[in-house]
Amino acid sequence: MGGIVVNKKLVIGIISGVILVSLLAAVISKPQEQPGKAKRGEKIGVIYIEGIITGDRNQSGLLGDPGGAPSILRQLKQAREDNAVKAVLIRVNSPGGSAAASQEIGYEIDKIRKNGKKVVVSMGDVAASGGYWIASRADKVIADPATMTGSIGVIMETMNMQELFNKVGISPQTIKSGPYKDIGSLNRPLTPAERDILQDMVNDIYQQFVDVVAEGRKMDRSKVLQLADGRIYTGRQAKKLGLVDELGNFYDAVALTAKLAGIEGEPEIYEFGPKSPFERLFGEIRSILSLNYNSSPLSPREIQIFRELLMTQPAFQKP
Repeated sequence: MGGIVVNKKLVIGIISGVILVSLLAAVISKPQEQPGKAKRGEKIGVIYIEGIITGDRNQSGLLGDPGGAPSILRQLKQAREDNAVKAVLIRVNSPGGSAAASQEIGYEIDKIRKNGKKVVVSMGDVAASGGYWIASRADKVIADPATMTGSIGVIMETMNMQELFNKVGISPQTIKSGPYKDIGSLNRPLTPAERDILQDMVNDIYQQFVDVVAEGRKMDRSKVLQLADGRIYTGRQAKKLGLVDELGNFYDAVALTAKLAGIEGEPEIYEFGPKSPFERLFGEIRSILSLNYNSSPLSPREIQIFRELLMTQPAFQKP
């Protein structure tokens, strides 16, 4: 089949040229601070929690990755220690996941609040189970009317594949140091004693979950127990039940966060988290430009940084 052949070097060169012209125009024009903007140095730190919450250390891809609990914990710590960040907005779009990972994130949110910074959670499509565990630690929670949230509960599953193994002729052999070392094994059913052990674990984590919600939402524990049967709620239902504070979208959450932090005017938003190579490049350039909007021309060091950043672009490299 026929098609259009595109010279990659030519395309990259054109794109890089456009970038260069835009940067030079931004440096020359040096726009002034806009009326209605918050004071410089008054930022809202935004952290995204997306997908299943795990304790894994996810690796960032080319276009960035919200990461697992270790990455989220690192972002929360950075937000807590950054004096320019006056409040933190956490965007949750997660069905839940690991109870321990959610608990760790909740502890770090507590540290931010104890440090005097307000924390607001904005719910996306879903903020359920572990996602709600995290949300309950915030000062305020905003959900869309159609957000799926709640699912306050704990689940543990095992699988008995003994009959399948028998059909395909697989006969696993187990050597263990104690009667419960292979609890949850795939090649046999649970014993009554093992089921009791696992049920006790689930019950304990469930009680921890209920305590977290009752404390965070300032809600009577008996009421939380009535709501915590594992069911999910819409955002509108959750507001009526006291599980969220307000209904609104992400920008409503930004406005509320700024209000709680005492930021006047439109706040500056700083997104924490892994950055793609393109985001890192433009982030460095944007930082230099923002520092020079109302000051002297670029310093020799800043010019050198510009040069180094631009020379990493393919269009400026020797073939």
